[in-house]
Amino acid sequence: MRQQGAPGESGAGRAAVLVVVAAVAVVMAAAAAFVVLRGGSPGGDGGPGGGDRPRSATAGPASGVRTVFPAAETEPFPEGSGDIADDSAIWFDADDPARSVVVADSKAEPGGIAVYDLSGALLQFLPGGQIGNVDLRDGVPVGGRDVVLVGANDRSDDTLAFWTLDPGTRRLTPLPGAGPATLRPNYGFCLYRSASGDLSAFVTERDGGGLEQYALTVTADGVDARRVRTLDVGSQSEGCVADDERGLLYVGEEDVAVWRYGAGPGDGDDRVAVGRVGDGHLVADVEGLALTTGPDGGGHLLVSSQGDSTIAVYDRAGDNAYVRSVTVAGAGGVDKVTTTDGVAADARDFGGAFAGGLLVVHDERNTGADMSNLKLVPLAGVTGDDPPAAP
Repeated sequence: MRQQGAPGESGAGRAAVLVVVAAVAVVMAAAAAFVVLRGGSPGGDGGPGGGDRPRSATAGPASGVRTVFPAAETEPFPEGSGDIADDSAIWFDADDPARSVVVADSKAEPGGIAVYDLSGALLQFLPGGQIGNVDLRDGVPVGGRDVVLVGANDRSDDTLAFWTLDPGTRRLTPLPGAGPATLRPNYGFCLYRSASGDLSAFVTERDGGGLEQYALTVTADGVDARRVRTLDVGSQSEGCVADDERGLLYVGEEDVAVWRYGAGPGDGDDRVAVGRVGDGHLVADVEGLALTTGPDGGGHLLVSSQGDSTIAVYDRAGDNAYVRSVTVAGAGGVDKVTTTDGVAADARDFGGAFAGGLLVVHDERNTGADMSNLKLVPLAGVTGDDPPAAP
């Protein structure tokens, strides 16, 4: 039934109301179009911070996301609580792959660094320092011998920290000397080794868009770091990973995009967006990045999409074409992954559950525990053609 107008209402008054309603509708439509257009799409740089937007709320994975399952999870750190786990790095034992380890950081006070075996058992914990991100390189010459060098950024004093990993004992030993100073305050970290063997570190800035590259000189007396490059990513960045063979650096600008740069000190600030927040594959924050390598330039780039707790998978080769996204469900008494942060991956054969490679994923909530931890996931189900069967 048509409702009667209020006493005294005229035809002109009703027309005025209709005009106002129509105007509001036009404004709302224009605002919606602006939001869509601002989302951007993969392609060239639109300027530092281009396409930035407010952080999205945590959402569930979109339909079509592949479900994978963990085979193990890490034991808690001996001290601390809350979301203190974050990043990790994988050391592959070529002589006995089953003895390979995961090196992981504790990023909140009192902080420290840990070593886990492939079952998630804690082998060592060294307290001290709010360790932000961790990375490693094997075969680094130090004092006349090749060592496994582990590096990280220490957020408590804005320095770099370094250790050697003993392949026999699988224990870390700090390198002597004071840690080299970095930009302040530091936030994220990754290593790069050029084709000529030169080693460098990339360090990102907390609450800003700065990124600096440091040439590293490693001796038995410690590590010297010399700044050789400064970049303006645009806004907050943390996760990064270098492709040593291709000479490339990938950086996650948390609310904007995954950027691909040249990794050499002289490569300048040219960059290309591999993927953008809001493109259907990435939901802010963009967090950890990992890279796997394979024969003939094969492998994958893996990106932590924290806003929907998924891992986006891209081809390593060419222009890094998008492959798929995966979510880590619970299985075998191990809870599902939520609010993903750091990631690490290695496509080599570790044997057992990880014969097709290993993916390590941060889990913030870690149901039933008082601190976050890491889930160890068979990589074959993540990057292979066929999805894994449910346990």
